[in-house]
Amino acid sequence: MSNYRRFRVEGATYFFTVNLAQRDGTLLTDHIDHLRIAYAQTRLEHPFRCDAIVVLPDHLHAVWTLPAGDADFSERWRKIKARFSRALGGDYMRSPSKVNKRENGLWQRRFWEHCIRDEADFRAHVAYCWSNPVKRGYVERAVDWPYSSVHRDVRLGRVEPEWCGAVLEGAYRE
Repeated sequence: MSNYRRFRVEGATYFFTVNLAQRDGTLLTDHIDHLRIAYAQTRLEHPFRCDAIVVLPDHLHAVWTLPAGDADFSERWRKIKARFSRALGGDYMRSPSKVNKRENGLWQRRFWEHCIRDEADFRAHVAYCWSNPVKRGYVERAVDWPYSSVHRDVRLGRVEPEWCGAVLEGAYRE
């Protein structure tokens, strides 16, 4: 039994990594519309600001800022995962533990979170989201990956379109 305790700060900004159970598939990008719907429905019920997100074939990274007085990121991720899983249907490889908890086996049970400490930490994690498809070898430039908030931030003038993800410092500006 793990004794991991999540660090919860109301109204804080967090970086997340959320993985599918099978790390060599392409379900997230193959079914991006279902993921977008699950994400949007959850965000309507439980608001948060999405500072950055990138969806890769088998995992995603996001930077969220929660509302003042709210630290419940776990419920948001639970709902996103459940909605996406229901939309896809089907059964996936399940451990006895996942069978007992009536989980369909699509997602890794947990996710990783990091509470953002300061502006430099924020910028580094936003840049990490954008640069991850480059790091993984999917594209040469961050803006070439279609499932990333980098496109929104280019439109808003927060990042230069030529930014490829190779240099983290100074990538993001308010």
